[in-house]
Amino acid sequence: MFFRLGEKLTRFYVFVIRAMLGIMFAVFLVRFFYGEVAPIYVAGLAIFLVGFAYVLEYWRKKKELEAKKGEHLD
Repeated sequence: MFFRLGEKLTRFYVFVIRAMLGIMFAVFLVRFFYGEVAPIYVAGLAIFLVGFAYVLEYWRKKKELEAKKGEHLD
């Protein structure tokens, strides 16, 4: 196992998990829409999926930070 129970995941482990899931979903989607697994399409889609996960995380954290700032003003 990557980590012990109760330990916080490091950024590296989060990246590894996202990369593995990105590759698995990319293979599934490419196979579903094209019928064959073309490595270049899988790589491109996996990079896009992992990158988009980081963009969404940034956006979510930014919204949470703005909400916390708004609570202190009341």
